[in-house]
Amino acid sequence: MSQFVKAVLFDLDGTLIDTAADFVRIIRNMSDENGWQAPPEADIRAQVSAGASAMVQLMLRHNEQATFSEAELLEFRQQFLDDYEAEICVDSCVFFALEEVLKTLEAKRVPWGIVTNKPRYLAEQLLSKMELEERCAALVCPDDVARSKPDPEPMYMALEKLGIPRGAAGSVLYVGDHIRDIQAGNAAGMPTILAAYGYIPPEYQKSFKKWGANYIVETPEQLNTLLLSSGKFDYL
Repeated sequence: MSQFVKAVLFDLDGTLIDTAADFVRIIRNMSDENGWQAPPEADIRAQVSAGASAMVQLMLRHNEQATFSEAELLEFRQQFLDDYEAEICVDSCVFFALEEVLKTLEAKRVPWGIVTNKPRYLAEQLLSKMELEERCAALVCPDDVARSKPDPEPMYMALEKLGIPRGAAGSVLYVGDHIRDIQAGNAAGMPTILAAYGYIPPEYQKSFKKWGANYIVETPEQLNTLLLSSGKFDYL
């Protein structure tokens, strides 16, 4: 028997939108400016979901001869954020096969939204550049809540924005690529889908199947099939 779904929520970076190329470019530029060798692209991608500080620390650790104070770390982090804001959507794109998912949900009048740990000022600019801001029915960022994922508070706020009571959380799917995504969705009572094609850090590569997701997809195409073609879900 298929499950009835009222809405679908996505994490942003590494789940709905492939933003890694822009982060790789910025880290490479910062490394060049300082005469350093940039970390491998795969290593940068694996740290995207961990945020700006993690990517900057990766860059600094890769330069094994240097030591840095906390103030210098913060300065590099701010430069990273400033550079990203200035060129926030050069190479980013919706993951292949997920644009079809969004269009199909919209055609069925099923709202979709985003619950992310990306700061609102960056998330809004990214969605605007990609012409997704009007299509996204709910955007919840760390700025909006007292406790970010893995706490369920952002998930509850998304339900409120969608006009769906907490008691109906089981009819809202949440898709994410990080353990905190699965923890937050599960805590809110939402069926969860792990996007294993996303930015999963190396330390989690052998354990992500134990995170407790209801479903695991290895590619965006598999997510497309699960949401649209498998017969597991019925929509409004």
